[in-house]
Amino acid sequence: MGYHCIMFTDETLDSVGTESSWRRSLQSVQESRSCQTLPLHTAEAEVQALHVTNNGTQTDAQDCFAEYHETSGDHPGLKEFLDGIEEMVIKELIKNSRSHAFDGFEVNWVDHKETVACIHRLQHPDAQSRGLQVTSLSWSCTGSVIACAFGRVDDGDWNTERCFVCTWNLDRRGLNPKRPDLTIDVASAVMCLSFHPQRPSLIAGGLYSGEVVVWDTSRTQDPILAQTGMSADTHREPVYQVHWVPGSRRGELDVMSAGSGGRVLQWRVEGVEGRLVLASGYALVRQQVPMINTLSKARGGSSIGVTALALSPWDLDSFLVGSEGGLVLKCAFSSQTVSAALPDGESVTLRAPAQFCFSPSSGPVHSLHCSPFHRNLFVSGGTDGLAHLHSLLQAEPLLALRVCDSSYVFAVRWSPTRPLVFAAATGQGLVQIFDLGRRSLRAATTIDQETGGKPVYCLEFNPRQTHLLAAGNGDGTINIWQLSGNLTEQGPRETAQLEQLANEVAD
Repeated sequence: MGYHCIMFTDETLDSVGTESSWRRSLQSVQESRSCQTLPLHTAEAEVQALHVTNNGTQTDAQDCFAEYHETSGDHPGLKEFLDGIEEMVIKELIKNSRSHAFDGFEVNWVDHKETVACIHRLQHPDAQSRGLQVTSLSWSCTGSVIACAFGRVDDGDWNTERCFVCTWNLDRRGLNPKRPDLTIDVASAVMCLSFHPQRPSLIAGGLYSGEVVVWDTSRTQDPILAQTGMSADTHREPVYQVHWVPGSRRGELDVMSAGSGGRVLQWRVEGVEGRLVLASGYALVRQQVPMINTLSKARGGSSIGVTALALSPWDLDSFLVGSEGGLVLKCAFSSQTVSAALPDGESVTLRAPAQFCFSPSSGPVHSLHCSPFHRNLFVSGGTDGLAHLHSLLQAEPLLALRVCDSSYVFAVRWSPTRPLVFAAATGQGLVQIFDLGRRSLRAATTIDQETGGKPVYCLEFNPRQTHLLAAGNGDGTINIWQLSGNLTEQGPRETAQLEQLANEVAD
């Protein structure tokens, strides 16, 4: 088989070019154009006032005349008189400069009008038509809402007559004084009320039947949050006082109740179960009251019926009790002494709380209130028509002020802003306001409730709007009074005067 060899060689050929007719045609159709606006003509012009004029005016010059009267300074005996008293005057001036009589004194240049004004007169038409009375008042912690208990104090079938708890919000627009914002029907007369100090919707109440109830005003369909019911722990007699006190569980408050059966009971609120559960209890009997054998004025049987109760804002372990027999007792929550009262089926062991007995009154004690400005002072009022100023350090009262003649004192309350001022409600339809800084022991201000002579059963100062004072009357009305500045504004040395009053007697 044979092979043939083929040889390849490079060959260069001439280039071929073709001229573009597109670029030439495009350049041939391009044209240049231009334009401009018409020539603008400008001009400048100025303007100013041609004439300027200054004008001035003044009064005509007047000649000043000075009139001088020459008087002779040579009075017979004047120089001798001044020389004679110079040493004595300088001595008195030096003595005054060293005196401390006016230390802390401030001049009050404001002239307060000594007046009060009734800004609201609240009433429940149904309660008035049935002759019910206002038995208790309480302000909410916000100071906006007033709660009123309607019941009977004098006569009637207290246990079965339907009564009410009503509330009015005084800050609400369109307030109707004859129509409460909330009305709660209660099967028995309501004897006392107390708003929760932190939760403005909760109200504790004590009934004539012996029951204790807590209402929640935010629950419009069923306001009853918890109640004692008729159990073995329940009071057997009317409940005259209820208060909120620190509970056994941290951060929670219990309800404390006291009644004419001599029991002071502390209830734990079980809202989920709708019950008030007895947490602790006290029973007051005469044989366990200190100094009772030496007090011939004290009256009553073995048990001491409680008609008044006051908590100390200074000592959380102390509380005061007033009784039907005129006794006023200082008591202690921490007492571990077992009460001599016979057990009556209670679920807890009752203790005897009395630590000290003050000089008794001649009749029932209706009201007690501790001073918010002095830890040792409190005031009491009752059927003797007197307001007694007491010190916790001695049995005898410091002062006894006549509030009314031939009538009762149903309520006493210290002013929340004036250390020397307290108010008292009387059976004559008057509220008497006393100022201990005055020289007179008579009332500084008398407020007529215009009840036709029917009693004033309760009164309360507003804790927030301190110029407001509420008074509950026997004719079923509630008066809200606006107090003047002289009754609400503290003086510069008022606290020192109160301290001096307490110390003088304690000595």
